[in-house]
Amino acid sequence: MDIKDIQNLIKFVSKAEVSEVKYKTKDFEITIKTPLAGSETNYMASPAVYHTAPQQAPAAAPVAAPAAASTEVAAEDDSKFITIKSPMIGTFYRKPSPDKDLFVNVGDEVTEGKVVCVIEAMKLFNQIESEVSGKIVKVLVDDATPVEYDQPLFLVDPS
Repeated sequence: MDIKDIQNLIKFVSKAEVSEVKYKTKDFEITIKTPLAGSETNYMASPAVYHTAPQQAPAAAPVAAPAAASTEVAAEDDSKFITIKSPMIGTFYRKPSPDKDLFVNVGDEVTEGKVVCVIEAMKLFNQIESEVSGKIVKVLVDDATPVEYDQPLFLVDPS
């Protein structure tokens, strides 16, 4: 089973909304566990018990509203761009090694199949290739930081 098969299995599990899937062959076994949608709400109700929460809530509300508005404006501006997303969970690196140059910078032209970064997962460095051609507009992740599956990494202008 290669990485693309594993990625497809992860996508299937997330869309099927099941809590656990085990896949086993004679020389390979994988188990994928996801939290159930209902279990998350149990954790959200706990902070309401604290007495300081009502005092902090009015201060937090005005801050959250402008942030949401700016996110909507940014989303409208970014709608013409294509996003390169992380195909796996791991640590994002912009360089092949600490003493080498960056794979891509903002303003660089990329072609389909060009390596744009590496993601380390379980001591394996996986080269992430661009699936589109265009110009890198924005790098959305800092170097040497953890990334999640399907997290946006780069914005590419295809024009």
